[in-house]
Amino acid sequence: MVTYKCFKCGKKVNEKELEKRFVCPECGGRIFYKIRNKTRKLKTD
Repeated sequence: MVTYKCFKCGKKVNEKELEKRFVCPECGGRIFYKIRNKTRKLKTD
């Protein structure tokens, strides 16, 4: 399941909620971005 975050209010919205209307249920914003996993840089010898 893909989770998006509203650019305007920061609310996390899942893919299922956005199927009907691509609008934030909290603030009505229409700009979303996909939450990405944090990456760690490893130091090699």
